[in-house]
Amino acid sequence: MVYCIEFSRIARRKFVTSYPKGKFGQFDAKKVMKLLQVFLAQFVQVRKLNRPAKFFLLAILLDGFLFSGWNLFFNLFILEAGFSREFLGLINAMPSIAALIFGFPMGLLSDRIGRKRAMILGFTIANVAIITMVSVRQPLLMLAMAFIWGVSGQLYILSHAPFMMKVSDDTNRDLLFSASFGVFPLASTLGNAVAGLLPGLFGRLFGGADNGALAYQAVLLVSAISSYLVLVPIAFIREPQTRLEAERAVTPKAPRQSVWNVLKRPLTLKLALPNLITGLGAAMLIPYMNVFFTERHHLSDQNLGLLFSLASLLIGLAAFIGPRLVGNLGGKIRMIVLVQSASLVFLLVLGFSHLVWLAVIGFLVRGTLMNMAAPLFDAFAMEQTSEAEQGALNSIRAWAWNVGWAVGPYISGVVQQRWGFTPLFINTAVLYGIAIGLTWIFFRPKARRDLEPVTV
Repeated sequence: MVYCIEFSRIARRKFVTSYPKGKFGQFDAKKVMKLLQVFLAQFVQVRKLNRPAKFFLLAILLDGFLFSGWNLFFNLFILEAGFSREFLGLINAMPSIAALIFGFPMGLLSDRIGRKRAMILGFTIANVAIITMVSVRQPLLMLAMAFIWGVSGQLYILSHAPFMMKVSDDTNRDLLFSASFGVFPLASTLGNAVAGLLPGLFGRLFGGADNGALAYQAVLLVSAISSYLVLVPIAFIREPQTRLEAERAVTPKAPRQSVWNVLKRPLTLKLALPNLITGLGAAMLIPYMNVFFTERHHLSDQNLGLLFSLASLLIGLAAFIGPRLVGNLGGKIRMIVLVQSASLVFLLVLGFSHLVWLAVIGFLVRGTLMNMAAPLFDAFAMEQTSEAEQGALNSIRAWAWNVGWAVGPYISGVVQQRWGFTPLFINTAVLYGIAIGLTWIFFRPKARRDLEPVTV
């Protein structure tokens, strides 16, 4: 509650008092146009990024568009294929279990072979695993492929943040991190809309039901196979060599930071603990939003695709707005705490409203606010560490996140089977609140020394 009050106070001071006076319901056209120009300027700034950064963003964009069908229909495929909710929870947890075991080694492997090679190798193996996983109907083999997907996916994902640190500087780092977070959901906007039509298309093609397992399986295979196009822009990246890498090339035995050296620092715990708690809360609920809307509000596949498309659009746009709000709300930490606190209200609206339109509003606003701050916290974490430690720190933060995702989906499946979604919404709201409170407690002193407002 204290964070919501703080958000209201700052928002009133920064925005309401600056809005032009006039009658209720009237808008100042000049003010609106100015805000629109500021927003569009964020997109223009992307053009100033270097070539490796642009190729990386193109890869993320393709991934967001082509992989939309998977994110939209995988859960529904598993249930329509005749598997239980407990198995659905287990197979969703398996990649995170793999990440818990192999997350640190994958982060260190990325440090050793380079970010570009790590991304190509990890993405290739991960896609082979998920294509195999939906091509068979044998539970043990499917779980094994989900495990391999988790291991190789970590090699791909853990290379992102250190790579962006290499190709950015203090003037454009917030923009690159936010853009990398934003282009994925923006691409998913169109991807989800298209994917929502595919089950009906494949259902008619195969002579089966639009929402049958065979139609969903076809969508998943098309999504995964076409995703290999992501490797094309990555292949064109010329990875720059940093000063530390140049020193290691001359002196191969130059010291490397071990995970233990990074782990034992108090700062590492402060950066990882909110990730762990937030991850646990998210893992119990967020992967099942498609199931929630299908069962409680009876959305069709097409409407589900449109809903997730709109959610992706708002999240993507918010990621570009985020750097601008860093200055307006008093720095990265203050912004993270304020917008994530405000999202809790809409999480409860989503979970406890029986009106579909109100639940949709809660879903859209919650996702927008909660995800707006995510790339900025990633950038903040990387800024607190030296280049030699970034790979290890990223591995530790990812490991903390995956602790929750290793157990959360399975627990959620059991809870859904017995009590439905209501306990899950309560649990997620409480855990989010704890994580937000810890973020403020740990980094409140830094909030006063945060970056200056972003200029465009």
